[in-house]
Amino acid sequence: MMPVHPPGRTLSDTLREDTEKSLLADKLGFEELWMGEHFSAITEPFPSPLMFLAGLVPQTKNLTFGTAVINLPNHHPAIVAGEVAQFDHMCGGRFMLGVGPGGLASDHELFEVADGPKRNRMFVEAIDHMIKIWASDPPYDIEGEFWNIRIKKAIVPELGFGAMPKPFQRPHPPIHISVGTPNSSSARMAAERGWSIISGPNAPDYSIASHWKMYAEGCAATRRPARGENWRVARNVIVAPTDAQAKERVFGQDTANRYFFTYLRTAVAKAGRLNTIKPRPGMTDEEFTPDVLMEECAIYGSPKTVLDKLIAFRDRVGPFGTVLKMGVDWGGESEAWEREAMTLLANDVMPKFQQHAAAQAAE
Repeated sequence: MMPVHPPGRTLSDTLREDTEKSLLADKLGFEELWMGEHFSAITEPFPSPLMFLAGLVPQTKNLTFGTAVINLPNHHPAIVAGEVAQFDHMCGGRFMLGVGPGGLASDHELFEVADGPKRNRMFVEAIDHMIKIWASDPPYDIEGEFWNIRIKKAIVPELGFGAMPKPFQRPHPPIHISVGTPNSSSARMAAERGWSIISGPNAPDYSIASHWKMYAEGCAATRRPARGENWRVARNVIVAPTDAQAKERVFGQDTANRYFFTYLRTAVAKAGRLNTIKPRPGMTDEEFTPDVLMEECAIYGSPKTVLDKLIAFRDRVGPFGTVLKMGVDWGGESEAWEREAMTLLANDVMPKFQQHAAAQAAE
C-alpha cells in the first residue's frame, strides 16, 4: 500500500481502512505487507510507516513487514537506525527495510532536499552510516558530507550510555530499494551491495525487464548469483468472477483503480517524468492516457485469466520472486471488489502460479 486515498477522506478513516485491509491480507495468507512514507500528501498520508506497522505486529501471524520506502534524506540516519533496530525487535525479525531518496516534490521542499544529485548522495551516505552504526560499538566517529555521527565523550559502559541499539536480525534487516526508471542504475547498485529491488507499480513491462537486466549485471560484476527471490514487482492485480466484471472494475469511470492510475499519471506528469512510464518510447503525452497506463500496468480478469496473464508477464520481464498487489481505496463498491479480488488471488490464483514458477525453476 502506498497507500493512495482521495484527498477528502480523514486520516482517521484511512488508518482504520488500511488496518482492516492489512488484517484481511494476513487472514488470507498473504506473506508480505509494504507501506510507503510521505509527510506532505494527504492522499498518501503516512509520515511513519513503522508506527503504523508496529500496531499490526500483535494482530498478525503470516505477514512480514516492509517499508516501501523510508526516504532517508528526510531523516537523521541515527534516528532511522535506532527506530529500525527497535521495530525489528518488536516484530521478532519479521521485517524488510525498504529505503530510497524520495520522490515527492513537496517533501523535498519541506526538508530542503530538492537538489536531485545531492539527495541521492544523502541517501547513500545515510544508509552507509546506518550500517556502520549497526556494525560497531561505541565510541562512534562516523564522518560524512551531510551528517557526522559521534559519541565519544558521554560513554558510561556500566550504565549502557553511548551505545546504539542493534537490530534483531544480524547484521541488519534485508535492505530493499525501489526502482522505476528504465535501465535504472539503482538496480545495479543494489545488486553490487547485496540488496534487493522492488519494481514500482507504474513501470511499463520493458522497463521492468530492464531492472532485472541491470540487477543481473550488478550481481555478475560482484560474482553474486542473480536470484529472483531478491526481486519484487508491484502491480495492480484485479481478480473478479468473470473477465467482464474485472474489466469494469478497472476501467469504470468511478472505480478506485481508475482513480489510482489517473492520480499516478498526473503526479508523474507534474514531475516532468512521463517518459519514464510510457509503454512505448516516443509516445506523445496526448496518446498516453490513464486508460493506456491501466492496460499496461493492471493485471485483471477471472482467476484463470489472471493466472495466464501473470505467467505471461513473468515470462516477458524476468523471474521475479514476489508479486506485490497494490492496495486501492475502499470508497463506494471498491471495498467489496477488493475483498473479493484479494480472496480470489490468494485462494484460486497464487497456489497455481507458485506451482508454475517452481516447475519452471526445476527445469
